[in-house]
Amino acid sequence: MGAIVETRYGRVEGSEQDGLQVFRGIPFAAPPVGPLRFAAPRPPEPWAGVRDCTAYGGSAPQPPIMLPLPGMDVGPQDEDCLYLNVWTPAPDGARRPVMVWVHGGAFVIGSGSQTIYDGSTLARRGDVVVVTLNYRLGALGFLHLAELCPEVGAVSNCGLRDQVAALGWVRDHIEAFGGDPEAVTIFGESAGGMSVGTLLGTPSATGLFARAIPQSGAAHNHHGPDTATRVAEHLLQTLGTAPADAARVLREIPADKLRDAQAQVSLSLGTRIGLLPFQPVVDGELLPEPPLEAVRSGLSAGVALLVGTNRDEWKLFGFLDPAIQGLDDAGLCERVARFTEDPGALVEAYRKAGEAAGNATEPKDLYFAIETDRVFRIPANRLAEAQHPHGTPVFFYRYDWEAGFGGGMLGACHAVELPFVFGATGVEGADFFSATGPAAERMAEVTMDTWLAFARKGDPSHAELPGARFEPWDPERRATLIFGSELRAADDPASAQRIAWDGLL
Repeated sequence: MGAIVETRYGRVEGSEQDGLQVFRGIPFAAPPVGPLRFAAPRPPEPWAGVRDCTAYGGSAPQPPIMLPLPGMDVGPQDEDCLYLNVWTPAPDGARRPVMVWVHGGAFVIGSGSQTIYDGSTLARRGDVVVVTLNYRLGALGFLHLAELCPEVGAVSNCGLRDQVAALGWVRDHIEAFGGDPEAVTIFGESAGGMSVGTLLGTPSATGLFARAIPQSGAAHNHHGPDTATRVAEHLLQTLGTAPADAARVLREIPADKLRDAQAQVSLSLGTRIGLLPFQPVVDGELLPEPPLEAVRSGLSAGVALLVGTNRDEWKLFGFLDPAIQGLDDAGLCERVARFTEDPGALVEAYRKAGEAAGNATEPKDLYFAIETDRVFRIPANRLAEAQHPHGTPVFFYRYDWEAGFGGGMLGACHAVELPFVFGATGVEGADFFSATGPAAERMAEVTMDTWLAFARKGDPSHAELPGARFEPWDPERRATLIFGSELRAADDPASAQRIAWDGLL
């Protein structure tokens, strides 16, 4: 038997798990089905009696994961997916720090119930409350129809609205679960990190969190209305539907058929509009302006920031790009020309910097480094630059721990930090991330303690860091804590590559 907690919608009962109380599958919004498909999230209907919250709710409909990773299985899927999960030492009103996780997955896959995101180790180690949540994905979460067929009556950014609604639920209920609604940290990785960065620039999210940890994501990932409309046009064309029929078709089509059409759109648009056709859109309502501009203007002044990336992010995606192994200089420049008018200058800057550091400088190596910075590191720097002037502390990290898969061929790739952040060294397949063994367990402890210290006091410093100090970031020193085979601090690492991006992005 687990504890029973009263919410404004009804009582919920969780389960006891090694000294924690765990509540799975708590509805934070009404099922977004039928007439509520493409609608803003609405409060759930109250229920009588005690609701059994010992099993996860369904994950959002999504295509199969293209690059299977350990601990990433999402379980059963259902369009009725707006549920969250809570791990707490006790629902006792003790007002503990709260850590709310936003999962990643390119805005088209993922779930708060994935094994690697189990919050028990964090909650137990830090005496904190951990929350994970679901949100609508793909077309169901990020289709923009306002310009193409406004008569459909669909709102934009449903998935982002779901995240705001979940944070509203946390504000209203988390004290009953032993958490402090005034000490909420949002954290997320990849599209989850991009969501965290976007929430920093979302007016309706203001005041719902005090601290933010965007991991391998920042505030750059959004469409303008024109690009988002182009995606919607492609979707309707793929469905063989005219805009005049969109209201009926989009409300009635089964979710799996919509998901399949969404996948075709992603393939057909390819790299022409970027790799994330379904993502937040600056719609003039939920997002009145690009999130980074909102941060720069001070919308999230007062929110402490811990931001960072992994050293070799893009190596993970090399598996999906077989042509990269045969890449030559001409092919490299052709790829780089997609986002700069002088690709040769950027390539040469990376080659010189790589040679000076003793790194491999074959075309594929330079491409991995350039894409890592374009998609992840430079946006993270831009977010730090935008938040720093507003007086709240900013901290910057880089994860250099190398994945074990393929003899280390992936380096410190995208997602490598996840089992360390959650202390998930026991997850089956954790050797993919080199997250097994005494050194890995030690790295997990240090990483968790860093994240937990930040969630507790807005400063990630603790006794096990070099000098027991995590130096704040500023635009002059750009102090960075590097998590690798050893912990070390550095000022402005890889500065030559960073400077090469001035005036770009």
